[in-house]
Amino acid sequence: MSRHLFGTDGVRARANSEPMTAEIAMRIGMAAGQVFNRGDHRHRVVIGKDTRLSGYMIEQGITAGFLSVGVDVLLLGPVPTPAVGFLTRSMRADVGVMISASHNPFEDNGIKLFGPDGFKLSDALEAEIEALVAAPSKIKLAGSRMIGRAKRLDDADGRYIEAVKASVRRRLDLTGLKIVVDCAHGAAYKVAPTVLWELGAEVISIGVAPDGFNINAKCGSTHPQMLQEQVVMHGADIGIALDGDADRVLLVSEQGQMIDGDQLMATIANRWAKDGRLVGGGVVATVMSNLGLERYLGERKLGLVRAPVGDRYVLERMRADGYNLGGEQSGHIIMIDHATTGDGLMAALQALSAMIKSGRPASEAFRAFQPVPQLLKNVRVGDANSALAADSVTRAIADGEARLGKAGRILVRKSGTEPLIRVMAEGDDPELVRTVVDQIIEAVPREKASA
Repeated sequence: MSRHLFGTDGVRARANSEPMTAEIAMRIGMAAGQVFNRGDHRHRVVIGKDTRLSGYMIEQGITAGFLSVGVDVLLLGPVPTPAVGFLTRSMRADVGVMISASHNPFEDNGIKLFGPDGFKLSDALEAEIEALVAAPSKIKLAGSRMIGRAKRLDDADGRYIEAVKASVRRRLDLTGLKIVVDCAHGAAYKVAPTVLWELGAEVISIGVAPDGFNINAKCGSTHPQMLQEQVVMHGADIGIALDGDADRVLLVSEQGQMIDGDQLMATIANRWAKDGRLVGGGVVATVMSNLGLERYLGERKLGLVRAPVGDRYVLERMRADGYNLGGEQSGHIIMIDHATTGDGLMAALQALSAMIKSGRPASEAFRAFQPVPQLLKNVRVGDANSALAADSVTRAIADGEARLGKAGRILVRKSGTEPLIRVMAEGDDPELVRTVVDQIIEAVPREKASA
């Protein structure tokens, strides 16, 4: 069944324009409620959101949809995406909803759905929901006495905070560490500083004054410059940058250097392997992860399995093949023993634990490998599929692969959200990498390149 509403991570669009309208949100609630309306028990959904202005509108719309098909609603308020996965399972709900556009600016919003096991929905279930959204006449409304009830879960923050602390087995002591945490004016603006403080750290919080418009605005994991400055200025031991819904994290060393998801996965994997906690004999990453990560793991007799771009595909591979650690270069770190989705705060704690055990500062502890020179450029096209199939492109890719040989790698793919082709190459020779990328860019029909 084809899908048009759901993308690689739920539904996402400019707020108050289709499909991110109150009407479509209501229909998604109705459709999801009907799909999960199985069994004789009273059905329940938990709904969380980040701090965008449009979150109120989408929350009310989707709530009305669930209520109309007889599903009770528990409103969580602003909470991280992983909190929704956790509370869906903890509250024995039939479905969970996170209203967020993650790292996007406030103008956008999105809807992510979770099943009763706390994991994001499969493609098949999203397609089933999408078919009902497109055919609302097939949705059966509840009778007058069976309309759902809605109430707010007042202690959602506290429940999630305890779950995050439990993920480090209550053995992590941050006493003596000065940490700057940037919450991107997003969903973790309360819980992240609280967790770090309760574990003993001296906490300097930035990005904790959401106003509906400033989420991800020149802050958070996509704009870490302010965090880098604050870490150096305060003489902090480390900086933590979350995104708007706190499912991804990047770190900043005491010297102001960025630490990306690849370095985090390398550090955590090495620590877990030494502790006998790494399951599967390696890590699941995406095709975008640096070749240096693959070499680092290989030197330790650990494997790197690559999945398509998107944390949901990483998670699918982890569950299918029995891995307990995976993630993306962008900072989605999935630790399936502790969370059902990427959890920026839990990943930060695991990284801090590894740093403390190493006895080294962040600038050394998280410099696990020297990244292989990597270059990514975008090409704006009219039709990505036809552009990718062009003979000129396939020839340029083949030529580039031959020139890089076993010392490099090329990835050419279409964007899942924009009319772009993304051209990435990496190898030990940075000039050759640049030449290869530029030649592929030039071969793309009707190209308009942007770095």
